[in-house]
Amino acid sequence: MTRCAISYLLKNGCKINEKEEDPKKFAQRRRKLEIQIERLREQLETRIPKGRDLTSAKWLDTIIVATYNVPTNEAEAKSWQDSLLRQSSKVPFPVAYETSEDMTWFKNQFGRICVKFKCLSEHSFQVYCDSRHLHWFQRFLEDQQIKKNSKNQHSSSLFTLRSGRIAWQEEEGKGDPWNVNRLTLYCSVDTRLWTTEGTNQVREEKAEEIAKIITNTKAKGDLNEKQQAHIKRKNSTLERINNPFPRPTKPLYKGQSHILVGISLGLEKPATLAVVDGTTGQVITYRNIRQLLGDNYKLLNRQRQQKQSLSHQRQIAQMLAAPNQFGESELGEYIDRLLSKEIIAIAQTYSAGSIVLPKLDNMREQVQSEIQASAAVHACYKPLYCVNLG
Repeated sequence: MTRCAISYLLKNGCKINEKEEDPKKFAQRRRKLEIQIERLREQLETRIPKGRDLTSAKWLDTIIVATYNVPTNEAEAKSWQDSLLRQSSKVPFPVAYETSEDMTWFKNQFGRICVKFKCLSEHSFQVYCDSRHLHWFQRFLEDQQIKKNSKNQHSSSLFTLRSGRIAWQEEEGKGDPWNVNRLTLYCSVDTRLWTTEGTNQVREEKAEEIAKIITNTKAKGDLNEKQQAHIKRKNSTLERINNPFPRPTKPLYKGQSHILVGISLGLEKPATLAVVDGTTGQVITYRNIRQLLGDNYKLLNRQRQQKQSLSHQRQIAQMLAAPNQFGESELGEYIDRLLSKEIIAIAQTYSAGSIVLPKLDNMREQVQSEIQASAAVHACYKPLYCVNLG
């Protein structure tokens, strides 16, 4: 009885369900989780870094093996086929710099902003960007110069730049790869650190976190040399945090805490919005995908047609054992930006205090598992039709 009770609670999310259990729905839910676990296991096995075949050596080796040998089973034949059809990238993996101090910013003799990377200090790179991005790089340079001129009286934890990554971007052309392709710098920033008000908010959060670490360490008692040195460093960091960088002033957005903007995401309807009054539960306004995109709704239909066309081409290529990795356009990313911009505008219009999003962890796997489980259950419960020929 105890084991049955535990199983019942696990099936129903630790709640007592008053309705009678539907065996068909439970079988579909169980199969969905089984498929999701299987897909996650396959992903974990293939997540081991294998490196990129920059010289096509692995592809040539597979050609030789497949020419003079016969596969022992279908799995080996499929692995050969996947290796031959896989289009490996011809550029190395990106290099990530996790801290803002791994990059050094300066200006050359021509007044152009340049950057040096840790472990590559003998090389400097000039920054080429659009005018809409130039003010960010100017801020990166100003932050490091202020800290250097003040003899490290400022903390790098308040730098606007948080991390960076350099990666090769493939280009078409003839010649050496380092001349044809180009380097791209990706920067991660904290937008709150752009203004004085946002910087004070971040400073208070970090000061509270450091104070908690110091208090917990002192509570242990009988501290050794390493623990005492750790507390000394934290106190020094706390002093530097209280010396903020000069920033422009801009009032922070203050919304009403009881006004919530709920977002629903799905395959058929990419985004649906509802503004809700949390105190009464009343829906103030509602926006479907057509209303959110407005005149740009035709772009969504165009993107769906492109995906359907690519899916059809990919299916034909798989049947012919031909390369089936077709690149998609950036239309989907553009639509996502339009949706996010409109959602934020609506939230500001109604002075919303929060934007509520669904749990997005492994959403692709959940959707794919649900589709496969639904297809399997419908196949099991396929209706039989009787035809009277008399």
